[in-house]
Amino acid sequence: MNLSQLNRVEFVMTWKCTGRCKHCSLGITENSPEHIEYERLKGMLAKLARAYSIASVMCFGGEPLLYADEVCAIFEEAKAAKIPRRQLITNGFFSRDPERVAAVADKLNQCATEILLSVDAFHQETIPLEPVQLFAQHAKRLKLHPAWLVSPEDNNPYNRKTREILAQFNLPVSKGNIIFPRGNALQYLREYFSPDLPTVSPYDQSSEHITCIGIKPNGDVKAGQVIGNAYREDILEILEGACAASS
Repeated sequence: MNLSQLNRVEFVMTWKCTGRCKHCSLGITENSPEHIEYERLKGMLAKLARAYSIASVMCFGGEPLLYADEVCAIFEEAKAAKIPRRQLITNGFFSRDPERVAAVADKLNQCATEILLSVDAFHQETIPLEPVQLFAQHAKRLKLHPAWLVSPEDNNPYNRKTREILAQFNLPVSKGNIIFPRGNALQYLREYFSPDLPTVSPYDQSSEHITCIGIKPNGDVKAGQVIGNAYREDILEILEGACAASS
C-alpha cells in the first residue's frame, strides 16, 4: 500500500437518511443506526494533517446533517489544522424547524468551504422541496449537486424532471454524479443500464495507490479495503500497519 499521495479524508457520517431514493447505491441494507461520534475521533485530523499533505475533508451519508453538530466539529478541527477544503454533501432535509435549519446553516457557513446540495428528480420523489429551499436561503458557498441518469445530456424523464427542479433555485450547479447500477439503482432503474455495465462504484480506489481514506459510521477505516478501526486504534498506527503488511 502506497500512502505517499494521501491527501483526503472522507467521513460517512451515517447510513440513516431522510430520503428513500430510487437511485441510491446503498439501498436499505446499510441503513443502520450507527453514526460518526466526533469525541471518539477528536484529534485524528490534526494528526493526519501533520503526517500527510491533507488538502480536503468531506462529510456525507446517508444524510449527514442528522448529526450536524458532529459534522461541524469535524470541519472545525479541519479548519484549525489548516486543511483548506471542507466539503459537505447533503440533501438539505434534516429538520422542519426553521430556527434549527437557520442555526445549522450558520454554523456551516463558519466552517465549511463548500456545500453540495443534492436536488434532483430522485431526491424530490420523497424529500419535500420547501425545507431544502429554506436551507439554501441560509447556507453559503453552496452548489446544487444533482444525480444524472445515463448522462447529464440524456433526455430521459428523470433528467427532464431534474432540470425543472434545478431551475427553481438561483444557484450554481456542480457537475453532479452519474448513477451507477448498484443498490436501489440496480433494482429500480435497471432498464437504463446496459447489461455489461459494471456494478462497482466509480469512486472506489485500489488499495495499491491511496489518495483518500474513508471513515465509516462504526469507526472502520477504509483504504481500498477496511484496514482498522479509528475508535479503537490510533489512526497513524493503522496506516503504518497497513503499509507494513502490504510491503
